[in-house]
Amino acid sequence: MHIMLGEFYELDKKIIKLMATYGLPALRISMGVVFLWFGFLKFFPGVSPAEELAIHTTEILSFGLLDDRTAVFVIALWESIIGIGLIFRLFMRFTILLLFLQMIGACAPLVIFPDQVFTQFPYAPTLEGQYIIKNIVIICAALVLGASVRGGSVFPGFVQKKLLKKADEKSQDGNS
Repeated sequence: MHIMLGEFYELDKKIIKLMATYGLPALRISMGVVFLWFGFLKFFPGVSPAEELAIHTTEILSFGLLDDRTAVFVIALWESIIGIGLIFRLFMRFTILLLFLQMIGACAPLVIFPDQVFTQFPYAPTLEGQYIIKNIVIICAALVLGASVRGGSVFPGFVQKKLLKKADEKSQDGNS
């Protein structure tokens, strides 16, 4: 039994190291792909499922200063720039700032148009509402990426030591 635990710990350490090594780049690139993809769709009228809601939201937030096509073009360009910045790790502080500013607009319909994003406020979102609420994950992921702009990373050694210490304590408690 003790040999199997040792093999498990070694495998676990390898998996943690793999995740620590590739987790942040995978997060950054996958977020970039999502932003670039969703932004690119908005360049083509009627293709993005979020287009109408984006138009109505931008109309309110810009006090009607932007016409529909200009508003959608600006959002498309904004999201595409975020996507390219994330994918190619360009100007990360600025890219993350753009992302957070975009999230304000993207989440605004929850407050501005609750009747369009909830079938029963505040616990039963429509499909559009679900699309917006998932932005919580994007915001949190951006916080993680922001913490790494100066070269920060996940420290697998620290995580492994804590994990192994807990596992050793549990195994000692079981042998007592």
